[in-house]
Amino acid sequence: MSTLEIKDLHVSIETEQGEKEILKGVSLVINTNETHAIMGPNGSGKSTLASTIAGHPRYTVTSGSITLDGEDVLEMSVDERAKAGLFLAMQYPVEVPGVTMTNFLRTAKTAIDGEAPKLRTWTKDVKDAMSKLKIDADFAQRNVNEGFSGGEKKRVEILQLELFKPKFAVLDETDSGLDVDALKVVSEGVNRAQAENEMGTLLITHYTRILRYIKPDYVHVFVDGRVAEQGGPELADRLEEEGYDRYVNANA
Repeated sequence: MSTLEIKDLHVSIETEQGEKEILKGVSLVINTNETHAIMGPNGSGKSTLASTIAGHPRYTVTSGSITLDGEDVLEMSVDERAKAGLFLAMQYPVEVPGVTMTNFLRTAKTAIDGEAPKLRTWTKDVKDAMSKLKIDADFAQRNVNEGFSGGEKKRVEILQLELFKPKFAVLDETDSGLDVDALKVVSEGVNRAQAENEMGTLLITHYTRILRYIKPDYVHVFVDGRVAEQGGPELADRLEEEGYDRYVNANA
């Protein structure tokens, strides 16, 4: 079992008005084979947490720690974090002109594992994963995310997740912009990755609809950069009925 531990994390960004604190003492412990859902209103710090775990340079950790099996994640470069087993499915996946999906996937897999995958096995794995995610085979020769719809970009993110086999996946609003059919396909991909690789999942979302397909073990409510409440799946059901007003009002 692996453990990702976030302890009393404070994170700031530079704005035109000066430094602004976004995360104000977040603590979470996520083990492999667990799914943690982070829910909360806009601006509560959910995506900041995801970006900080991944190593986005815009965010400055002013205090606190992130460790993976006791190793200091904050001392790792972005690629070292990926090699250590961390994966971020971005809220807005970027286009990479001039780099085909085939080249990107194999190059990334080689960088993560430290050796190139065997071509025959790798080609079969890619085709199988694309088929399960209902990604047309022609996409393998297209440039990464270039001209893809929002739903297609999200499926490609989960394709990477299934092929790269991380210890922990941070899914930043993976459900945004997906219709019902795409949401189901993407969720099934996440569930497969978790079952096959004993992966831990940190799922960031506004809404409970994705939680009908990806069942959380724990739910954490973010408000104003802090964990306002945490509990089991029943907490997500309560949020569906009541919304976030009582947390926001209590924090005002």
